[in-house]
Amino acid sequence: MKTDKDWWKHFFDHTYLLTDARSVCDHSLTRTEVDLVEKILRLKKDDRILDLCGGYGRHSLELARRGYHPPTVVDFSNHMIKFGKKIASEAGLEIKFLRRDARDCKLRPNSFSAVLVMANSFGYFEDERDNRRILKEAYRLLDKGGKLLLDLTDPEYLRRNLKPVSWHEANDDVIVYRRRELRGDLIKAREIVISRSRGLIRDGLYCERLYDRGKIERILKDIGFRNLSIRRELKLHKRKKDYGMMTARVFTTAKKP
Repeated sequence: MKTDKDWWKHFFDHTYLLTDARSVCDHSLTRTEVDLVEKILRLKKDDRILDLCGGYGRHSLELARRGYHPPTVVDFSNHMIKFGKKIASEAGLEIKFLRRDARDCKLRPNSFSAVLVMANSFGYFEDERDNRRILKEAYRLLDKGGKLLLDLTDPEYLRRNLKPVSWHEANDDVIVYRRRELRGDLIKAREIVISRSRGLIRDGLYCERLYDRGKIERILKDIGFRNLSIRRELKLHKRKKDYGMMTARVFTTAKKP
């Protein structure tokens, strides 16, 4: 299964909001995730928070609703940025949305007290050097004493429970079919999205790299992070279903000394 190395540049559009709605459009799940982020990072209302690879900023929207200093959302998808701006505007929430490459955000160093990379938004590059560049950028952007939180797929759970084929109904009209294969620490998937009324919507390939505890610890320490903490096999959805790579997750935190 050969994927386009730049698949992430075009995958996160209106179709993605359908195929992954049961996670990324589940407001109850978002609130649960933000509850955990607040607890783990011990956030303060005046913290300068960067939501890196943040999609339409669902976590930042929730943080803004809770009265935090206006967060900054960085994402490459123009569709996600526009969608997030629309929601924030309609809700009267102050959030800064930026369409940028997470490997080089073009923001001032030491600008944030917390950087979040939520919902398995890390590991999209087959070339590991590009994944490391995102973590190096997070380190550069954090102020001294600032904290990073990585929300990753739990690799051990996935290896035990990976279903090579899965499908679910996104709504009454749309069906999502996925075929997955795992080679080493790289999972590749073919996603076919079909509408009962309109026919084929998408037939595309994507990939994500998995990180076991030892590997992510080595990478973060090599970059300069310290005070690492890992919480494994977090199952945050209320219903016990197969949510693919969002079923069981690992929250990894680290600090810039």
